[in-house]
Amino acid sequence: MTVGLSIVLIITSVLLMLLVLLHRAKGGGLSSLFGGGVSSSLGGSSVVEKNLDRLTVMIGLIWLTCIIGLGLLLKE
Repeated sequence: MTVGLSIVLIITSVLLMLLVLLHRAKGGGLSSLFGGGVSSSLGGSSVVEKNLDRLTVMIGLIWLTCIIGLGLLLKE
């Protein structure tokens, strides 16, 4: 069980990094420090951005569940 959760944790960690890097900069913060905030529209999000947000949240919840599960399994 621990090995399975560790594998899922590694996969979701890599996916989470990639998904966060795919997000468009909204302006301000660290993204503009590195040149990411050159042009940003503050209008509504497109369908692709909304789906990317949903996918990122779902992968993040799976990642969090794996962290909690591994913590409980390794506590024993």
